[in-house]
Amino acid sequence: MEYTILPTIESPQDLKKLSDEELTRLCEEIREKLIDVVSVNGGHLSSNLGVVELTVALHKAFDCPRDSIVFDVGHQCYTHKMLTGRYADIDTIRKEGGLSGFPKTSESSFDAFNAGHASTSISAAFGIAKAKQLAGENSYTVAVIGDGSFTGGLAFEGLNNAGRFNKNFIVILNDNKMSISKNVGAMARYLTSIRMKPWYLRLKNKVEIFLTKLPLIGTPVSNSLKRQKTRVKHILYRHTIFDKLGFSYYGPVDGHDLEALSDALNTVKRSKDPALLHVVTTKGKGYSFAENDSASFHGIGSFNIDTGEPISDSLSFSDVFGEKLCELAEKDKRICAVTAAMRTGTGLVDFSKRYKDRFFDVGIAEEYAVTFCAGLAMKRALPVFAVYSTFLQRSYDQILHDAAMQNAHIVLAVDRAGIVGEDGETHQGLFDVSMLNAMPNVTIYSPCFYDGLRASLEEAIYQTKGVVSVRYPRGSEGKKPLLEPESVNFDIYGDRDADILLVTYGRLFCQAYQAYQNLKEKGVGVCVLKLCRIKPVSKRAFDFAMKFPHIYFYEEGMLQGGVGETFAYEMNRRGYDGNVSITAVDGEFVQHSSVQRALEKLSLDADSMTQKIWKESTQDEKKT
Repeated sequence: MEYTILPTIESPQDLKKLSDEELTRLCEEIREKLIDVVSVNGGHLSSNLGVVELTVALHKAFDCPRDSIVFDVGHQCYTHKMLTGRYADIDTIRKEGGLSGFPKTSESSFDAFNAGHASTSISAAFGIAKAKQLAGENSYTVAVIGDGSFTGGLAFEGLNNAGRFNKNFIVILNDNKMSISKNVGAMARYLTSIRMKPWYLRLKNKVEIFLTKLPLIGTPVSNSLKRQKTRVKHILYRHTIFDKLGFSYYGPVDGHDLEALSDALNTVKRSKDPALLHVVTTKGKGYSFAENDSASFHGIGSFNIDTGEPISDSLSFSDVFGEKLCELAEKDKRICAVTAAMRTGTGLVDFSKRYKDRFFDVGIAEEYAVTFCAGLAMKRALPVFAVYSTFLQRSYDQILHDAAMQNAHIVLAVDRAGIVGEDGETHQGLFDVSMLNAMPNVTIYSPCFYDGLRASLEEAIYQTKGVVSVRYPRGSEGKKPLLEPESVNFDIYGDRDADILLVTYGRLFCQAYQAYQNLKEKGVGVCVLKLCRIKPVSKRAFDFAMKFPHIYFYEEGMLQGGVGETFAYEMNRRGYDGNVSITAVDGEFVQHSSVQRALEKLSLDADSMTQKIWKESTQDEKKT
C-alpha cells in the first residue's frame, strides 16, 4: 500500500484538519502499517488492529498531551505512537534502541503513564485527574481499558474510588470479548447482556432527553417532578453496575464507526459526572487471520503476511509443560490446572479440552488464582498455577500469606522466567527468584532442558511439600552437551580437578558450557556446576564446591536476594576461604532487545564469561 496520509501526521492536531473520507483512509493505512511492522518485528497485533478507529477518534476529540490518555496494559498503543510524532520510528518498535512496545513517559510526553500489566489504567488515570484538580488544571483524563482487564480487582478498586469524582474523568471500556484467551466469569456475562440489549439503552437515552425537557414550575413542583423522574427511570430501565458505582454510562457504541465514536466522545465530554463509554470492537479487525484466531495473534513473533504462518514454530518449554501436565493428569484426577487468562500462552489449551472440569481460567486475577489454589490444596487437590514470571509478581502476598504460611501444597509453573527480550522491562522474568527466595516453605526448580522440566514438574507435584515453583524460559531449549537426562538437583560437567568452578542454573547453563569449552581450548581448566533445584541448593553441591579456590556464579536474575548471594553466604558460613564472584542483574530494569543482546550487555553470555575468567586466571598465573 502507498501511504499518503499517515506520513503527514506529525501530531494529533493534524487529525483535526482531515475530512471524514481522509480519516477513513488514514485508518486503512494504519492497519496496513501495523500488519507490515509486526510481521517483521513481532509484537501485539490483534489488540492494536482492534483499536485503530478508537485511537483516531480519541486523538481527534481530545487535546493531548494537555488531556491525558492512559492505556491499560499498553499493548494496544502502536496506533497512538504513530499519531503522536513517532510514525517515522515505528519500524524500530521492540528493537534494541527503538520504540518500546508499551507506553513510556520517557519516550514521549503523549504517553501519560507507563504500562505493561493489566487493570492499572483507571487507578492511575484517577490519580492523574486528582492531581490536575489540585493544581487547578481543567483538562480531561481518559482511561482506556479492555473488558479482559475488568476481571482484575484493581480495575474495580479504581472504579470504586473514581466514581466519587466530578467531571472531566472518562473511562473507555474497549469490549472485544477477549483478554488474551476468551474472557470468563460474571463480568464477561454481564457485558454480553448489555451488548445484547441495545434497545433498552436507546430507550434510556430517549427517556433521559424527554425528562430533562419537562418544565419545572416552582420549588415544590420541581422537587416532585425530580422524584417522579427517578421513579420513571427505574420503571423503564435498570441502572448498569457502572451507574451504581457513580459513573454515567454511555453505549454500547460501534468501535469501528468513526462518526459514531466522535459523537459519543463529544457527548461524554459534556457529562457532569465521571463517564464510562462502552465501545464494542473486534480484536484483530482488518486482518482475517488475526480476526479468526485473535489469541495466537495477540502476541506473536514474525510471520508470513500472506499465510499468517509464524516464521518459527518449534517446540517450546510451554508446550512441553502442557504435554507433561496432561500426561500426569491422565493418571491422577487430583491434578488441576489454573491460569489467569493465559490458556494459550502457558500451553494449557490441550489440558482445557481434555480435562474441562479440572481446568480453571480465573481471568486476569493472579492474586485470586494463588489463594484459589491454596483452597484447592486444603482438600487434597493438586493445583498447578501456570503463570508468566512477570505476572506472578502480582500475587506476592497471596503466595506468602495464603499458601506458604500454612504450607499449602501448590505448584507454580512459572513461564517466561529470565529475560524475555523484545517486550522489555515490564515483562522481564527477573524477579521471581528473589521474591520467592526469602519465603519459608517454598522450593524452586529451574531446569535448563525439556527433560529437566518434565522431571522437575513430576518431582514438584509428588515429591516436594509446600509451595513449589518450577520456572522455565520463553522459547526452545538450547543445545545439550550430553545425552543423559537432567537431574532435578544438580549436574557436574568439565574438569573436576580444576581450580575454577563455574556455577549457574536454568537456561544460562548453555552459555556457561560454551564458556567452559572456550576456556578449555585456551588451556584453562574449568568445572561447571549446573543447579536445577535452586532453593534449597543441595548440601552435596556445597560440599563439592568447597574444594575450588575460585568460584564464578552467573545468574539470569537479580543479584539482590538471588541464588548467587545465597550460595556465597552458605559457602562463607561453611568457612570457605576462596574467591566468589557473582555476575547477575544488579539493580536495574532491563530494556527491550533480543535475548542474546540483553545477555551480552549484562555480561551473562558465553563470550563475557570466557573473557572474565580468562583475564583473571592469567593474572593469577602472573602473580604466582
